[in-house]
Amino acid sequence: MKKIYLILPILAGIMFGSTGIFVRTLTQNGIDSTTLLFLRFSIATIPILLAIILTDKELFKIDLSDFPLFLVCAICIIGLNLCYNESMNMIPLSLAAVLLSLAPIYVLIFAYILFGEKITSKKLVCMFLAIFGCLLMTGILEDIMTSIPLFGILLGIGAGLFWAIYLMASKKSIETGKHTYTILFYSIIFISISLIPFTNFGQITSFVSINPILTIIFLTIHSTFSFALPYILSTVSLNYIDSGVSSIFLSGSEPLAALIFGLILYSEIPSILMFFGLLLSIIAMIFLSKTNT
Repeated sequence: MKKIYLILPILAGIMFGSTGIFVRTLTQNGIDSTTLLFLRFSIATIPILLAIILTDKELFKIDLSDFPLFLVCAICIIGLNLCYNESMNMIPLSLAAVLLSLAPIYVLIFAYILFGEKITSKKLVCMFLAIFGCLLMTGILEDIMTSIPLFGILLGIGAGLFWAIYLMASKKSIETGKHTYTILFYSIIFISISLIPFTNFGQITSFVSINPILTIIFLTIHSTFSFALPYILSTVSLNYIDSGVSSIFLSGSEPLAALIFGLILYSEIPSILMFFGLLLSIIAMIFLSKTNT
């Protein structure tokens, strides 16, 4: 495996880490969670559609036998977003992030069962170091935890499971000869259609009317950088590195990026433990790259 391909899940994680910037802005302007998801997914069809046209129009072709896997990918994408968003409303944000970062554990187990990928001791050590670093970065060890709703915890775990299953399903689609763009394009079409009954189009109209040109540009950037590109990069990475490694790198870089964005844009200065967690995650990813040459 060429180490250059490790940059793909890292870039995807950085882009995912920027999602909070867009979510905060849209929420502050009266967009509810379901409408926000519809905007993210429906607009994301545009860059993916352009990518297919510029790459190979044959990628539009699919068989009826492909629909089950596309549907699984679609369910996982929307399930991940809904579970994660709801868990953040019920439990501390730091705990929700930690629960989501458990995805690499599920991926390694699923990859072993479904694809026969080896779970080496080095992978396990690096994975737990990266996750522990993420945990420190959230600041959860410095919080005084009181009563936490069990349902909120279950939703957080569900978000990690949905993300892990998506990686497995998309990898299976790739192995059957489907391109990344094909998988994403039809998955988000399923998602967009299913969200229409739950979308408040009045909220969209009100937001766009603020400044049509700027808001449309903002919504396009939001969908491209917080969804389309990171999903493309993370799925493409499965062509070159195994799903466990890809998930670990993505899970490590996403909270790193979120911490940096918070520091620069919102003056959210990390504590000593959070900064140590950042360094620990970086070290874990470096060691992981050395074990997968």
